[in-house]
Amino acid sequence: MFDICADPKSLEGLAWALCYLTTGKHLLFYGSFFVVLALMLIVAPIALAFGFGGAIAARSPILPLRLFGKAYTAMVRGVPDIVFFLFVPVAMDQGLEYLRHLWACPPSDGPVWSNGEFAVCAAAKLPLSTAPQIWHEIYGFGLAVIAFSIVFGAFAANVLYGAMNAVPRAQLETAEAYGMTTAQVRRRILIPQMWTYALPGLSNLWMILIKATPLLFLLGVEDIVYWARELGATKSALYDYPHGDWRVWYVLALLVYYLGMTKVSERVLDRVTRRLSKGQATMAGEAQRKAAA
Repeated sequence: MFDICADPKSLEGLAWALCYLTTGKHLLFYGSFFVVLALMLIVAPIALAFGFGGAIAARSPILPLRLFGKAYTAMVRGVPDIVFFLFVPVAMDQGLEYLRHLWACPPSDGPVWSNGEFAVCAAAKLPLSTAPQIWHEIYGFGLAVIAFSIVFGAFAANVLYGAMNAVPRAQLETAEAYGMTTAQVRRRILIPQMWTYALPGLSNLWMILIKATPLLFLLGVEDIVYWARELGATKSALYDYPHGDWRVWYVLALLVYYLGMTKVSERVLDRVTRRLSKGQATMAGEAQRKAAA
């Protein structure tokens, strides 16, 4: 990156460290921190939408819809997360490639699945082998987002379902007595008040999502865990910057990063909790009223 880094073997001390920390791989390592942040910021609203839909479906008077909502919540919550994180990307990838195989590939008598292998023609691959590397990375990241959203959406559905049931029934009945329709009661009374009951559970889900982001490494996405293992491993004299086993220092950097995100999240969630609790008939709302008195 710098002119002095042209000959790494001639460097010493601070110059060596500066050149070492600005290599191409280290720049990818720094960029992977933003990949983790992007995953959380994208997954959170999608998972919340999945959860909201699942909770509404579970409360629906229509039996098939209600069964679907409860089945989605129970199935995903009952299966280990890592199984879904590994199954969903593989299943979606093969499903999409199979559909493209039926559309883009010439007719063939051979089965797509044979001897434990999945084989489609080159035109059905996603992305195409000729596509730039960035599209392969975006595709893998997109599959990871879907997997995370499905899993955390099920947990969010369970939290929101409980929060909706926690809203006092008397308030809903009062709204109905004033002539509000079911949709109006849900939109004006139920949903605005449920958030104060749902926020503690959703806060825990956000913290779990932060801790689950290293699973990106298992999905083939070059995240911070991948680069920490790659850069921290022992490098012999064959490399430009030889060093011993420095993985502990890279993992320590990840530890500080995740603790920092956790601390910032706690502060933000505390402020949101105080704002939503204002005027509510909850313990937090009562504490605010007593403090203001």
